[in-house]
Amino acid sequence: MQHKNILVLGGSGFIGRYIVNLLVDRGCRVLVPSRRRDHAKHLILLPTCDVVDANIHDDATLDQLVDGQDAVINLVGILHGTQREFERAHVELPQRVIAACRAKGVRRYLHMSALGADPNGPSTYQRSKGTGEAAVRASDLDWTIFRPSVVFGVEDQFLNLFARLAKWFPVLPIGGADVKFQPVWVEDVAAAFVASLDNPATYRKVYELAGPKIYTLRELVTFAARASGHPRPVIALPDSIARLQALLMELMPGPTLLSRDNLDSMKRDNIASQQPYRPAPELGLHHLAPLEPEASLYLAGLHPRTHFSGFRAKARR
Repeated sequence: MQHKNILVLGGSGFIGRYIVNLLVDRGCRVLVPSRRRDHAKHLILLPTCDVVDANIHDDATLDQLVDGQDAVINLVGILHGTQREFERAHVELPQRVIAACRAKGVRRYLHMSALGADPNGPSTYQRSKGTGEAAVRASDLDWTIFRPSVVFGVEDQFLNLFARLAKWFPVLPIGGADVKFQPVWVEDVAAAFVASLDNPATYRKVYELAGPKIYTLRELVTFAARASGHPRPVIALPDSIARLQALLMELMPGPTLLSRDNLDSMKRDNIASQQPYRPAPELGLHHLAPLEPEASLYLAGLHPRTHFSGFRAKARR
C-alpha cells in the first residue's frame, strides 16, 4: 500500500523538517500540527504540506488530525522536564495516538524512540521512552520503531551547544566524559523513516540508528570546540561536581542546557547493540554519513543552512 496522506507529529522540529521535506518530495500530502504555526515557517511554503495550529494533547483535536490519514509519524520528544512532562510526551501521547489510529482506522504508525529506551533505565527520560515504546509494541497497528543515537545536523542542540559554550568559556568542564556515543546524521534518520513507510518488511520491527563511528563525549566536545574555531581544553568532572553543575544549569533562567536527568542517561553508553553497526538493508542506508565532513561545515558557519538560520534569527523568526 502506498501511504499518501501523512500526519507528522513533531514535524516542525529538528528531525521533523527533514522527514517532511522528503515526504513532500515523494508527492505525499503532509499535515503538521504545531503549538505555534509561525514557528514552522520553514514548512509552510512546501507545496503539499499543511501546517495547522493544534494542541495534540487534546483528544478531540487528535482525533480530527488522524481522521483521513493513511499513516501517522510521531516524533514528539523532550530532553528536559519533570517526570510528569516526560510521561505526558513519551508515554501518554503515544497511547493516545494509538487509540486515535484505532478509532479512525489508520493502520500505519512510525514511532521515534531512542537508543537506551528502557522502562527500567537509569534516567526518567529513558524510562519514559521505554514505557512509550512498550505501548507501541503491544498495539495491533502496523508499527515501526526507530531508536537513534544522538542525531547531528545543522540545527542540532548537541554539537552546536558545545560550540556555543566554547565561544564563551576558556575551558569546558563536563560530566560523563568517557560515555560513548555513535552520532547519526539527521538526513540518514529521515531517509530511514521515509524508506520504511510503504515497506511491509519493516512492519512491527524495531531499528537502531547509529553512525559509522563511536566517540566519547570528551572527543565530541573537543571536536565541536575546535571545528567552531574555539579550541578549548576539556576537563572531566567527577560525578558529584557534575551533578552540582547540572543542578545550577537547571536553576538558571532560559532553556535548560544540561540536567541531572541527562547525566543519569549517560550512565550507559549510547551506541548500537551490534558492532560494527550495519543498518538493515530495507532502510536503504548504504553509506552512512560520517560526522566530521558535515559537522565541520556547520560548526564553522560555512554550511548554507547555517546562514539561513542566522538570517531567520535576525528577523526574529
